[in-house]
Amino acid sequence: MRREICGRTVRRRLVDEMVLKSIFLLGCLALASADIPVACYYEDIRGTWIFQETERSGDSSLSCDELGPVVHTKTFTLSFPDTVMDELGNEGTWTMISSQGFEVNINGRSYFAFSYYEGDWVNSISYCDRTFNGWSRDKTVRNWSCFKGQKNTKTVPRVTRKMTSRPPTRAFKNDLKMVEEINASKTSWRAKVYPRLEEYSVEEMFLRAGGPASVLPNPPSPAPATPQQKARVSFLPENFDWRDVEGVNYVSAVRDQGGCGSCYVFASLAQLEARLRIDTRNERQDVFSTQDAVSCSVLSQGCLGGFNYLIAGRYAMDQGVVAEECNPYVGLLGTCDTDGTCARTYVSEYEYVGGYYGACNEELMLHALVAEGPMAVAYMVYDDFHNYEGGIYHHTGFKNDFNPLEVTNHAVLLVGYGVDNTTGEKYWTCKNSWGADWGEDGFFRIRRGTNECSIESLAFHSTVIP
Repeated sequence: MRREICGRTVRRRLVDEMVLKSIFLLGCLALASADIPVACYYEDIRGTWIFQETERSGDSSLSCDELGPVVHTKTFTLSFPDTVMDELGNEGTWTMISSQGFEVNINGRSYFAFSYYEGDWVNSISYCDRTFNGWSRDKTVRNWSCFKGQKNTKTVPRVTRKMTSRPPTRAFKNDLKMVEEINASKTSWRAKVYPRLEEYSVEEMFLRAGGPASVLPNPPSPAPATPQQKARVSFLPENFDWRDVEGVNYVSAVRDQGGCGSCYVFASLAQLEARLRIDTRNERQDVFSTQDAVSCSVLSQGCLGGFNYLIAGRYAMDQGVVAEECNPYVGLLGTCDTDGTCARTYVSEYEYVGGYYGACNEELMLHALVAEGPMAVAYMVYDDFHNYEGGIYHHTGFKNDFNPLEVTNHAVLLVGYGVDNTTGEKYWTCKNSWGADWGEDGFFRIRRGTNECSIESLAFHSTVIP
């Protein structure tokens, strides 16, 4: 039986178990839960690395808590924008995964590791010239090994993510004045008061909008569109929505993540659900287990936020995803309770739109959306967005001074685009994970073509295996 987050009791448990233990306690967080307050920039990572790798004889259950004996030593030079070359002159590709780590694909193998840090969410230091122990496997997702990376040049350590402790029981309050100001400004969207938001604490609202693992102080800018990209999208329809393609809906129902910072998992799995429906012409209408990824993946940041690339990409390829009933959603980190007998669904390919982190733009998103299906995107959530009711959103600048928290990077599912008949304003249509009673039946529209809230810089997609 599916269990959704509902009511104050479970939400308070989330604060007690996750926020207090994971955000406000001093001390180093365990890598096993991948709650990583690290922030490394592109220039920190670009350069020459030495990878020390163990025997390539493991499987997908391999634990890399301990490195083990080093059997292979590889030298990889990571160059602009996404090229990697080994010591023998063989070439491959690489990409950053936000500010958390990086992935290298070369010689039929794929390497991923989180960048190294010391500290916690209150006060951490990022050492971007080395990694934690990571995982390597071949393209067939076999022959696993562990490795760690060391850059041959030192980088300056970065002091990051200094968070201010707040009482965990402090209730969120709708800002009536802000809602009135937004509506009085006659902007392109409407705001409303959602009384149920006051069931959450301020910290839960922070998690709901992305959480500390999703704070992204320097999101990449969209890459300039080439003439070829512009020409290709000129043939696309003016309006398109995967909820209505010749009368057929390929998008699964809106869900509610509750007070857990699991938006990245909801967006990731909603992408796989939609693309599976498209590929099977709605014969398969799976709803995948978000709790499985939250609680069972070493690539997950649990209820503290995370990244689509690691869930709808690497985790879905390496471990596969299971049906909701195999591990029903409770909105807490918890232990891994997934039924081991459940069938798993996998992906065969995954990448940031454009091929690497920082290569995305509006034109590439338009083409990928129509050609391949809904995709996970991320954008910055400001105070005014919580009260969105309908219309084409853009950040107004109005701020709820009662609830100041860091701007977070929230993940949602991009399902369509269009142009407003009255104003001519372009927009994207996205599926949120805040319940069907929020926004436009759980969806929202946001300004398109201006990188509103960085929504055109972080799109991601993957190919599901039916």
